[in-house]
Amino acid sequence: MGVEWYDAIARRNGGYKSNAVFTIEGISGEVIFEQRLIKLLKSSSSVLDAGCGHGEFTIKMARNAQQITGFDHSIEMIRIANELLRISNLDNVRFVYATTKEDLPFHNGEFDLIYDRRGPTSILNHSRILKSGGRIIGIHSGAMERVKELLKANGFLEIEIEEFNDAMIYFPDETELAKFLSGIPGNPDYTSQENDDEFKRIVNQFKTRDNRLGMKEWRFIWTAVKP
Repeated sequence: MGVEWYDAIARRNGGYKSNAVFTIEGISGEVIFEQRLIKLLKSSSSVLDAGCGHGEFTIKMARNAQQITGFDHSIEMIRIANELLRISNLDNVRFVYATTKEDLPFHNGEFDLIYDRRGPTSILNHSRILKSGGRIIGIHSGAMERVKELLKANGFLEIEIEEFNDAMIYFPDETELAKFLSGIPGNPDYTSQENDDEFKRIVNQFKTRDNRLGMKEWRFIWTAVKP
């Protein structure tokens, strides 16, 4: 999946934003991650958001932090992020266009906290920008073994990985499900008529035993410290 997909999502939805209506039942890994991150932010002076997307979450977290830098490999996402920053009136956030496929444009040991909210797991290959004793934390919905391998290969210590698979996401109807699925990386726009037949073929996969439309929210949270 190339950067073109992310640019297209940015232009179509104004970022990763989705107006899909849904409810979550059970303990959500996303909620736990946000709570843990806020605690870390309050004791950190320089923070990096790896794969910040359109910046909405970065700006939200900035209200708990001294300084946050967000980077993303989509020019369109960074453009939207800077517009949101402009109207936020915050002065402790900056957004940078960058990719983990190249050397990141940050100084050695520049950050004491890096967080990765479903961003590039390859951020773990750039440990030079995290200061000694600094912490990295992330949440993802796949590639758990890859994260384990990268944490170990890059010499991180105090590695902790916790799975969350009890929460269910429920949608009131097929329209809201289509909106939600359209925002998942790699998926086509299921709200478009041209993809209607494909959506109808897969919708039965989301029907639960009690005849609701739902899907399990599986996440894993990982954290480690740079020696």
